[in-house]
Amino acid sequence: MILKHIRQSLMMFIFFFVLLGIVYPVLITALAQVIFKEKANGSLITYDGKIVGSKLICQPINDPRFFWFRPSSTSDFPCNPLSSGGSNLGPTNKQLIKNVKSRIELLKSYDIDGPYPGDMILGSGSGLEPYISIKNAMLQAKRVSKYSGIPYQNIVSLINKYKEPKTFGIFGADKVNVMKLNMELLKWMKKDQHQKAY
Repeated sequence: MILKHIRQSLMMFIFFFVLLGIVYPVLITALAQVIFKEKANGSLITYDGKIVGSKLICQPINDPRFFWFRPSSTSDFPCNPLSSGGSNLGPTNKQLIKNVKSRIELLKSYDIDGPYPGDMILGSGSGLEPYISIKNAMLQAKRVSKYSGIPYQNIVSLINKYKEPKTFGIFGADKVNVMKLNMELLKWMKKDQHQKAY
């Protein structure tokens, strides 16, 4: 009797192991590759035949010729996908105030005057935010134009070209994906400058 129950349990284990551990993952992976191939592979962006990033994750960059992402507080280095998370610093925390002041000083050093939108001086909850607000992008446009040599109106046209509406039309604000913008900027520049930027 005991052996019968052991055999039934073992057969059930093998059945569900094969069904849920092999068949189901392979089926879902295959469907994702057929229906949502780009998203299933991480929404990767290539440049000059090489993968340089993802539309879903910010990248640490401080080159004034390019748009900057929202400040990131991930540990070890900004935009670290293995350490996603915010700083968890409260609004009265001295370190947070110091961080915000230093970010404002940096912006002012590039002749970017306030008032500054929150996403320009405060980090996101994930630390991996790939988007910035339209106001943020417009404030950066003159700096990008000055250092990249690309006419200001062309920069503004790029921002408007890649502008994305609020989520479901009601949540958040209009935004723009920084990776998409920066990839367009690279097209205006020599390819050998890519490694200097990323």
